Amino acid sequence: MSQAALEIVSGGIGVSIQDAGRTGYRSIGVPVSGALDPLLLAAANGLVGNAPAVAGLELRLVATALKAVGGPLRVALAGDVSTRLLAASGEGRAVAAWSSVTLVDGDVLQIGRPRGTAYLAVAGGIRTPKMLGSRSTYARAGLGLLLAPGERLPCAVFTGDVHRDWRAAGPLHHASGPIRVMPGPQLDHFGAAAREAFFGADFVVTPAHDRMGLRLAGPPLQHLEGGADIVSDGVTPGAIQVPADGQPIVLLADCQTVGGYPKIATVIRADLPRLAHVEAGDVLRFCCVDATAAAAARRALSRGLADWLAALQPAGTLDAASLLSANLAGAAVRGDET
Repeated sequence: MSQAALEIVSGGIGVSIQDAGRTGYRSIGVPVSGALDPLLLAAANGLVGNAPAVAGLELRLVATALKAVGGPLRVALAGDVSTRLLAASGEGRAVAAWSSVTLVDGDVLQIGRPRGTAYLAVAGGIRTPKMLGSRSTYARAGLGLLLAPGERLPCAVFTGDVHRDWRAAGPLHHASGPIRVMPGPQLDHFGAAAREAFFGADFVVTPAHDRMGLRLAGPPLQHLEGGADIVSDGVTPGAIQVPADGQPIVLLADCQTVGGYPKIATVIRADLPRLAHVEAGDVLRFCCVDATAAAAARRALSRGLADWLAALQPAGTLDAASLLSANLAGAAVRGDET
């Protein structure tokens, strides 16, 4: 299959290539990385006919512009983001999120700053070289391609029907309510007052957050005698550490593999993607669930994604809801002129 590319015109900071992550290397200190929100990456991939974890672009923090080189290229966006297509011919038009669009040579996608995290998938995937079995970017160690303006990301030329794009019936929503957690391995390092505060108080997301973790601000969680230091042991994405200042840190995809602070709780797998979308000033609350509830939540998440993908339809298809929202179906029933 011939080669095409997406060129980074502007942006770069906050944009990274991510797939399912780099598994099997934690024993030598290599983080898993991968998409902060695998669900939205799967949604974007589904819109272009890819498998769920095919490498795409994770978009965070800043606006980005991407130019099609060669092509055609079929791309799709998933997330809370506005996008405009500036065609090579000079014409411009809005592109809806949760839909695919086919680009030809010279077309530019102007992507606004996402609310939280958004994903762009390309039919056939982004084909940068794999490093330790993954294309995911882990910037701290220089793993994966570090993006900057002028960088060209190799992609496959789209060979399907360029006139038949796809759209979703609506956004793919995450659960709402408190972030569900299970007790951490050092829960016994905290007394009743600290536990009550953790499960009962509001915690505010601070500006100190990135792909490695979220620092929260709330009532200090006091450690019992022995303080905040423990013998370093393994940590994973979702672990909630509490350092000496008593302010929790929620670890995310790029987190280290070991840590020396007590872990009061761990975010369940079904709710971890929700943390990809929080911003400074957002308020989080936590509630405790058991393993049975955590497993049920993960199954519900998988079913929700499957149902969403099953409802995808060709762009331009008018369903009853669309007609009613435009007052077209009602007019047709009444026989009004439109």
